[in-house]
Amino acid sequence: MLGFLLRLLPFWVREPLLIAVGSVLGVRIMYLAVRDHDRVAAGLGVVFLVFTAIRVYVVIRALRARRNPSPAASADGAAVDAAAQPQAQAQPQPQAGAGPRPGPDTSEKEHNAWGQAVAAVAVFGALAAALWVAPRFMPSDDNTPQPASCSGGAHEELPKAYKDTPRPVTGEELCKALNRSDLAKLLGTPGETATTVSSTNNTAPLTDGKVAQPEAEVAFDTYTVNVSATYNELSTDQYVKLMKFGDEKDIKTLTVLGRPAVLASDHTMKLEINLGSGGSGGPVEEGPLARTLTVALDRNDRGGYCDITVWSASGALPDDSVLLDVAEKVLPRIPERPVR
Repeated sequence: MLGFLLRLLPFWVREPLLIAVGSVLGVRIMYLAVRDHDRVAAGLGVVFLVFTAIRVYVVIRALRARRNPSPAASADGAAVDAAAQPQAQAQPQPQAGAGPRPGPDTSEKEHNAWGQAVAAVAVFGALAAALWVAPRFMPSDDNTPQPASCSGGAHEELPKAYKDTPRPVTGEELCKALNRSDLAKLLGTPGETATTVSSTNNTAPLTDGKVAQPEAEVAFDTYTVNVSATYNELSTDQYVKLMKFGDEKDIKTLTVLGRPAVLASDHTMKLEINLGSGGSGGPVEEGPLARTLTVALDRNDRGGYCDITVWSASGALPDDSVLLDVAEKVLPRIPERPVR
């Protein structure tokens, strides 16, 4: 049906139409083929481009034929003129200086043909551009899971401890600092996307709600990363001494971005909750091992620290260099503690 309709169109409408459609489709298919490394699509794009080149060649030949008539056509025209010469002699001679006027049919036909061609190219060029741009604005059927993002809802009211602390970071700000587009790459799993993201504006336990302790967490299929900031008076040196009395393992002191820091390992807690009858849960068990980098909130270590913790359900841990890379990206987004 479509081929029949195309054959009904005049030559100077049909050919520019085929050229416009073929060139747009050919270029688009070749672009997709190069982007997706698809050889079949590349072959199809070449077919469209070759078809378009042939149509362009046909149009160029037709234009040349209109401008330069063939010798056979000239000879036929001369014979017709010779046959008509006796009759022309019987007619009155035209006045001197008045030559024959060229008929307007040829120029009008050429004008109409070019107008139709330009109009066809413009219309179908606009349609092709609309088809090209439409996928960017139309909803996609792609079912690829999108990475989780930080909550953009209304801000919750901050506890009083945040108002009494100079320049504290909030859980939402920590979340935006941690949930980077390159976080999975920093963790050594560049093909993964964040499955869950959360943040809270908590206060530190056993402080009667007087110490602000915001935190954010980003979970991937392999690793989970947690970042928290504790605005207490405990220096990193004092914190290291407390670690030695606890169950922390592999304690290692170092400096990160000019601030005192310490690396340590400890087990997470595993809590099982039964949502069945009674809603009872099992006992708290020891979870997988976690690796934590603790960095002071300021270069002079006047108190307070930031914890960056990584763990996995399998118990596997990344190298310590991963924690350092994450810290170098996240810490600049956390304001240093001002002088009190």
